[in-house]
Amino acid sequence: MARFRLSLAAALAALVAAGCTSAPGAATAPASTVVEGGGPRAVATITEAFVTPLTPADNIDSPAAWRAPDGRLWLIATAKATDKLVVYDGSTGQHLRDVGGSGAGPGQFDRPNGIAVVDDLLWIVERDNHRVQVLALPEFRPLATFAAEDLRKPYGLWVDRRADGYSVYVTDSWDDGEDAQGNDILPPLAELDRRVRQYHVTRDGAKVQAELVASIGDTSEAGALRVVESIWGDPDNDRLLIAEEDESYASEFKVYTLAGRFTGTTFGRDVFKAQAEGVTLRTCGKDGWWITTEQGKQRSVFHLFDRHTLKPVGAFQGNTVANTDGIWMMQQPSARFPHGALYAVHDDQGVVAFDWESIARQLALPLECGA
Repeated sequence: MARFRLSLAAALAALVAAGCTSAPGAATAPASTVVEGGGPRAVATITEAFVTPLTPADNIDSPAAWRAPDGRLWLIATAKATDKLVVYDGSTGQHLRDVGGSGAGPGQFDRPNGIAVVDDLLWIVERDNHRVQVLALPEFRPLATFAAEDLRKPYGLWVDRRADGYSVYVTDSWDDGEDAQGNDILPPLAELDRRVRQYHVTRDGAKVQAELVASIGDTSEAGALRVVESIWGDPDNDRLLIAEEDESYASEFKVYTLAGRFTGTTFGRDVFKAQAEGVTLRTCGKDGWWITTEQGKQRSVFHLFDRHTLKPVGAFQGNTVANTDGIWMMQQPSARFPHGALYAVHDDQGVVAFDWESIARQLALPLECGA
């Protein structure tokens, strides 16, 4: 996201001026647990499998990948500045086509940001249309839009397939305007109880319906979601990880339950040297690793944390990739990437790929996990 915001001192002053108080029940919030990394920082270097053509005018934000029934691998990225989707070959990085254009109609976008693929459905968050749009693949056929009546400034999403449909979590990082220097003014903590919206979505053929089921956000000092974009979940362990991007407070991840309760646990603040950004989960049977992004301007660093303990297990960078916003873990095997691939946005201009086998070997992780 990398937005300007108030310094910590200015933010505290603004909160005091606004008369901010803890929300009811804040006194009973769970005790805060900070998971610390420990040990010296070591960052391996892994060569990217490819870098897509670079198109600075697009302002690329987030990627998602989809493997078609015939085996084709598509890498789809949101282009914030040009209001479209950019489609690449997920095996080579070759540019295939662009989809969409500016507008508020079906198949049109206004600053598309977060993106996800589940089944044959493509989900896109549009910040300035303040909605989620659903397209059917491979045609990119518009099916539905939802949430415009709830969302104010949405950025990211995570989609969880469930037996009765889909549970969709959308981050909503609105602010209270700007100060004289053009920095975003954060709302008081008491108003941050709607930083994430949860929807239950059902599909019947081409008919998609969505219902708001929860508004999520702790209002305590430790659990509040100040500036948010990236979000991902782990249904098997009832965890929802949300990146805190307010660097004047901390670059870290907050751990919520899927029902939206802050668990009291945060991690990463002693590891990240730049803004916490993208997050995804690579499973390995019941185990696995959280993959997170440190958005360095000169070089992005990708930190892996144990799925259960949240302890660091390794970190790496590429030879090229920097200033990364979104990431996407394609765990399904393909001819080019038999063990899957990690895709990461490069400097708002394109996307890079890392072969998971290269990551696993460099960080001494097991490869004998199913897709």
